[in-house]
Amino acid sequence: MNDIRFGTDGWRAIVADQFTMENVRVVAQAIAAYTREIGQQEQGILIGHDTRFLGRRFAETVAGVLAANGIRVYLVNEAAPTPAVAFGVKHFAASGAVMITASHNPPEYNGIKYIPDYAGPAAPEITSRLEALIRAVQEAGGVRDIPLDEAKARKLLQVIVLRPHYEAHLRRMVHLDVLKQSPLRVVIDPMHGAGIGYVSGLLKEAGVETISIRETADPFFGGSLPEPNDHHLSLLKREVIDRQADLGLANDGDGDRFGAVDRFGRYVPPNAVLALLTRHLVKNRGLRGRIVRTVATTHLLDRMAARYGLELVETPVGFKYIGAQMLRGDVLIGGEESGGASIFGHIPEKDGILINLLLAEMCAWEKKGIDQILQEVCDEYGELFSTRLDIRLPGKERWIQQMLAVPPGQVGPFAVRGVNRMDGVKLLLDGGHWVLIRPSGTEPLLRIYCEAANPAALEQIREAVQDWFIEINA
Repeated sequence: MNDIRFGTDGWRAIVADQFTMENVRVVAQAIAAYTREIGQQEQGILIGHDTRFLGRRFAETVAGVLAANGIRVYLVNEAAPTPAVAFGVKHFAASGAVMITASHNPPEYNGIKYIPDYAGPAAPEITSRLEALIRAVQEAGGVRDIPLDEAKARKLLQVIVLRPHYEAHLRRMVHLDVLKQSPLRVVIDPMHGAGIGYVSGLLKEAGVETISIRETADPFFGGSLPEPNDHHLSLLKREVIDRQADLGLANDGDGDRFGAVDRFGRYVPPNAVLALLTRHLVKNRGLRGRIVRTVATTHLLDRMAARYGLELVETPVGFKYIGAQMLRGDVLIGGEESGGASIFGHIPEKDGILINLLLAEMCAWEKKGIDQILQEVCDEYGELFSTRLDIRLPGKERWIQQMLAVPPGQVGPFAVRGVNRMDGVKLLLDGGHWVLIRPSGTEPLLRIYCEAANPAALEQIREAVQDWFIEINA
């Protein structure tokens, strides 16, 4: 029996190993059971997929199971980004959505995200219930399935066109009129994923000169990871420099994460993007509201919240916790250091496509490069330096638990002044520096997040952390 579990953002596994048609049917049957359990079987469920291998077939497999359980299915007609599918839940008044994606994982992976009726990531209590129902299906069997032709004949399956509805919403969220007055030149890189044509299409509509790369569907993602971070955006950096562009914008495999490159081909970290957009929303758009960040995200947002007189809310890692805050209302912006964010007026789901459009809007509004605006932020609020270490510790679970239970009182030359146990262990150090130690929710890793007020302090903290692991592996 395969142990199917939903991590930080869905269930992911290697295709033909654990991610098989049989297991996908089991998960779909559990989702059908959950839908009936909460009494939403009459509302229907959206099913979407990205550009990964066999994505359409897996989506159709889920459709057959849901329809066999008497649940109406809205099957998206083409590969679509996760935020578009989440938006579709609200637009079609569905009970939820099933998204076939492994997000930014390597090409051999695929996965399933379940999106409830509030159009955001499933809360822990929902995924726990789904896991229990999955185990029940595995033990007792009883997966129902019908061919798609029969589902159509019984009016339980409808193929829908989602893109125009989602794009219409984005037009309401972004000031295209500001972009129409700008001489911006932007390179767009959807990394062969489901975001193909979204950012480039809307920017072209606004009259922005765009250059597209990796804008063809490829289940192998060009032989790389569809993760828009510093390491995997080398092609975008080169293209921005070669084309003398003002900005480079990227999305991950399912379009929920963003990536940005300035006019000099330098990667702009998500922490910096969150600070930039917070300033843009307050300074240029005149908006206010709570600023929500995860425990692993930069404290620069804390400084900005204090200056603006806004409430700062810290959550555990995972956008589902940010989404829960957005459901309560009055959130100006919510974001995480891994490249996910959403803003006031949008669905409670991270949306890399919207964030990319907002970055272009910001540069057009200010008539400046992203590097110039970021320098103004640093001049006004100070600069913080961050890094993340991913450590594989096979067989060291006891050490990890000991570290979490009895954290050190010193990290390099810096004394620990406070301990935050919201998610893992966050050590608050002298000088405003901090270190967060937590197990990954999606991979067999220990993640170490560090932030410091200057590069020298960050290097001292990083060296101290690495020394811990040299000692335990000696």
